Amino acid sequence: MGLFTFIKNAGAKIFGSKKNTRDKTPVVGGENDKAEELENKKAAQKLETTIHDLNLKIENLKIHISDDMATISGKAYDQTTREKIILVVGNVEGIAQVDDNMVVENKEPEAVFHTVERGDSLSKIAKEHYGSANKYPEIFEANKPMLTDPDKIYPGQVLRIPALKK
Repeated sequence: MGLFTFIKNAGAKIFGSKKNTRDKTPVVGGENDKAEELENKKAAQKLETTIHDLNLKIENLKIHISDDMATISGKAYDQTTREKIILVVGNVEGIAQVDDNMVVENKEPEAVFHTVERGDSLSKIAKEHYGSANKYPEIFEANKPMLTDPDKIYPGQVLRIPALKK
């Protein structure tokens, strides 16, 4: 699918406190680089665990984080799974880009991604994309298990907006 952009300062906090402040105080001898590499490795492992805990079907999942970019590889069961994995990784504070190198076992149409803005609700987003606010459950279902309540979305969060089934 390619490269996806996210809002770096929005999302779940999985990095240590150094992720957003590490560039401010350089340390002699590359200690910052080693600490950053270790922090990125731990965050990638945490994301891999989260994806497996969400029961998203993917084989040989690998996530690599460098600076504010996450690279994902593996074989996703279907397009929906692929998109959900991209969103799990991208909707993390400190991640600004996701480079998707996954392959898909079962092809299906791609969804549109929508970045939540202040004042948005699932019904407002449904009206914008589907022409009817009453279609908000489609968006809620498309973003499970990452969303657990249709009223709990936040500015900067990226959501899947799948094509309506006919």
